[in-house]
Amino acid sequence: MRKINAYNFLTLNGFFKGLNGDLSWHRHGGEEAEFAKEGASSQSVLLFGRVTYEMMASYWPTPMAMEQNPGVAEGMNASEKIVFSNTIKKADWSNTMVIGGDIIEEMKKLKQTPGNDMTILGSGSIISQFTDHGLIDTYQLMVDPVALPEGTPIFNGIRQKLDLKLIDSRVFKSGVILLTYEPL
Repeated sequence: MRKINAYNFLTLNGFFKGLNGDLSWHRHGGEEAEFAKEGASSQSVLLFGRVTYEMMASYWPTPMAMEQNPGVAEGMNASEKIVFSNTIKKADWSNTMVIGGDIIEEMKKLKQTPGNDMTILGSGSIISQFTDHGLIDTYQLMVDPVALPEGTPIFNGIRQKLDLKLIDSRVFKSGVILLTYEPL
């Protein structure tokens, strides 16, 4: 059975994005960039909601992305990708499939098929929906040493308590901490 990992940046007060979707608070230093490069080459199928997909698709295939962060750009562009959307009918970013309709049932089926594990990047509403249905196997939260006055909580809208067990951690020189959890 394929596994689903949720990976997201997080503030100390639990926001995965600031006011108006601001992500400028996340630290993208040397160690974090190297970690992102390793992750981009992991062969994991990348999962996005429409908003995150549009943001990623507008940057990673560009010459600017290849110049600023070539290792991550290569991995992102080569990876198999799935975008969950009822409004997008065709995806222009290479190796992308669009899934609409009942995404919970579609993911239950997809998890049962052979293939690479899957990673949700960003996409808070997808994380909340999949969390409510017990579809996520691990949560990787990259916690930045910053608190914001406003933003969107990572588990915004979940309908039940989520108990997690810490299975790994890593501290970066910048003060960013990567915490890996699995549901109890």
